[in-house]
Amino acid sequence: MKQISVKTVSTKQQAKDFVELPHRIYAGNDCYIPDLEGEIRGTIKTTQAFVAYDEQNQCVGRVCAFINAEANKKWQRRAVRFTNIEMENDPAVAKALMDTVEQWGKEQGMNMVLGPLGSYDFDKEGMLVEGFDRPGSMIEIYNPDYYPKLLEELGYEKAVDWVQTRMEIPKEVPKMYARIARYARETFGLHVKKLKNSDIIKGGYARRIFDLLNKAYSPLFGFTAMPIEQIEKYVAEYIWLIDKRLVPVVEDEKGNIVGVAITMGSLNNALRRCNGKLLPTGWWHLLRSLKWAREDTVQLLLIAVDPEKQGFGVSAMFFDDLIPIYNQLGFRWAETGPQLEDNVKELSQWKPMNPEIVKRRRCYQKKLDL
Repeated sequence: MKQISVKTVSTKQQAKDFVELPHRIYAGNDCYIPDLEGEIRGTIKTTQAFVAYDEQNQCVGRVCAFINAEANKKWQRRAVRFTNIEMENDPAVAKALMDTVEQWGKEQGMNMVLGPLGSYDFDKEGMLVEGFDRPGSMIEIYNPDYYPKLLEELGYEKAVDWVQTRMEIPKEVPKMYARIARYARETFGLHVKKLKNSDIIKGGYARRIFDLLNKAYSPLFGFTAMPIEQIEKYVAEYIWLIDKRLVPVVEDEKGNIVGVAITMGSLNNALRRCNGKLLPTGWWHLLRSLKWAREDTVQLLLIAVDPEKQGFGVSAMFFDDLIPIYNQLGFRWAETGPQLEDNVKELSQWKPMNPEIVKRRRCYQKKLDL
């Protein structure tokens, strides 16, 4: 068997190899959307990052391992998580990488492995297992079809699956949405508020929105509440990317937030052009795609409704507000982010738009022998 050596990322060259490996693995694959290089370097600094080399000292694989203590406490687990895995189509590479993750996890007292998972539910999660012919995006993992096979050969099994749906944006708001939205306004006094940057940065809406997201997503698999410092980091990184017209907030008569939909136009073409680098000109490609050369797809990133207000027509109010704006901006398609396959309430909200499941992704698990 080929000899593979795995090293902890500790030098500039190793970090460079870690960042640049996908460029070789996905060469010629138009479905792959490059990650922003800055985000990957940030992940290296906050996790235990490993890089694998073959006998010719060529980089052939990478992976990050980390322990989410808060999630382990909440879900009563001793799990080491892995993320950012990339590898050549070679069982020896996969085994070397995952053996390293498993050993590191054991040394930290863990008895199982979960992944790909992020630190928080808003990070990229789930290895693609269906939909390899569909382009990825900046919010989701894309990987070749041999990745799941290599993991399963090592004894990794399904923990949960997420699915993603795609739908054509109707020219008019479906009657069901319009009727329910009107009822929600007239009966419950709900209204849609569009935010300004000042509302988010100085007006406290960022914290209030993420408090709602934490509350709504708390029961979901592996979820960990996001601390204020992480909220501030997300806001600082992404506020300039978000068109506030595409982020309706639903409030009640007292100004309490009962729902939020965070959506944005696809940046796939821009990310391909900048190849993951914002400098020196990558930021221009992103800005151009956001403002003047929009793609035909809008991504439904996060939709959350206060559990106490579910069934009040909040989701219908999102679509009643957004569909005319999507048409005005020239979007033709909408694609959801990953949604748990058994989350019937969330999946059923798209029914009036005839959704098609186009991707399936999986969190794998494996018990460790201590």
